[in-house]
Amino acid sequence: QVQLVESGGGLVQPGDSLRLSCAASGRTFSTYIMGWFRQAPGKEREFVAAISHFGSSTRYADSVKGRFTISRDNAKNSLYLQMSSLTSEDTAVYYCAASRRAFMPEEGYEYDTWGQGTQVTVSS
Repeated sequence: QVQLVESGGGLVQPGDSLRLSCAASGRTFSTYIMGWFRQAPGKEREFVAAISHFGSSTRYADSVKGRFTISRDNAKNSLYLQMSSLTSEDTAVYYCAASRRAFMPEEGYEYDTWGQGTQVTVSS
């Protein structure tokens, strides 16, 4: 089973950009659909983006479409989330997750493995 470790979070100002990374262990990274989720204080976890096994297809939440880009590098066992035009509404703990499904799910229960999360705070 793959293990996931996120990095790249931090404190940024509104309008800034930030790139999150998720490092996966094991030799089966390319067999997983990968996704990013986030959870803000007092709110439920929400879907952010997902990417297919080899990166040919992506899916985004409406709230981040056009501002965030999900990508992966299977040779490096890595997943990324490039975030731009950040606002305070993007403040949350961001989690990467791996799914064995054949499609790109938006529901958290469809994902089998989760990272520990990385905090992103957008504040002036």
